[in-house]
Amino acid sequence: MSDSLDALERRIADLRAEVRRAVKARENSLARTLRGDLRRAEQAWDAAVATETPSGTPAGTHAQREPETSLVPIREQVHQALAMLGVPTPAKLIVAVNDAFFSRELRGSQLTSLRRDEERSFRSDPYARPYYLCAALTDRLSPARGLLADSTWPPEQRVLGPLSPRVDFLVSAMRIAEHLTRLAEPPPGAVRLLSRMAQNIPGAVEGFAPAGPATAIRAARAELEVHRAADAAQRAEVAARAARQLPDAERLFGVTAMNAVRGGLTMTRLDGETGS
Repeated sequence: MSDSLDALERRIADLRAEVRRAVKARENSLARTLRGDLRRAEQAWDAAVATETPSGTPAGTHAQREPETSLVPIREQVHQALAMLGVPTPAKLIVAVNDAFFSRELRGSQLTSLRRDEERSFRSDPYARPYYLCAALTDRLSPARGLLADSTWPPEQRVLGPLSPRVDFLVSAMRIAEHLTRLAEPPPGAVRLLSRMAQNIPGAVEGFAPAGPATAIRAARAELEVHRAADAAQRAEVAARAARQLPDAERLFGVTAMNAVRGGLTMTRLDGETGS
């Protein structure tokens, strides 16, 4: 398993470097392809880590997992959770996924200043990192409170329309359920997390039994079919406005009173252009 993880980590590092080069060169088609390859490699890494049996633990048994201080940097822990979920995600769910699947200690308070640190880093040396933990943008092109996204995602994936919170919740539940189906022994905390989310999805809970991944996926997909097309159109419109109106940093971190002045923009002009 260690050899497999080492190979995946090298592949991920190489893909991140390639994404960075493609973004800098504005080769958008290549960048999208590489981002897809990167997401699949990161998901494979997540699955490999989650299924690795700790030394001294007999196969087929559950070790008592205690959250521990991880050697993995906080921003990388957050990035791994976002890679699993694939949508703008609130800090509370990032912490829950990190604990449920990776048994690592992460506190919501640690994420409070993370996005600001990422923005400062981007502004001081744009695109120096393979990815940034950025904001999700509202339809006013401002940062959505408490939501984190991945800068390597397509713009339409990082912006929000009126239906997006519900759509993203359903997608998150599906991604968690799909991840559970790939694990030989799903962590109990991850099963509980899915069961809690399923309580808010019509048809995902069968009686009083915990929600099974297949049932949760089926119910979430059924509701997604109702919202997906309208949400995609709304997000495409917001992303198009962001591309027309915002410089690079604001496309990732949104327009606020401070960076509007810094970037030579005014909230009055943006409000007029969005018709608000």
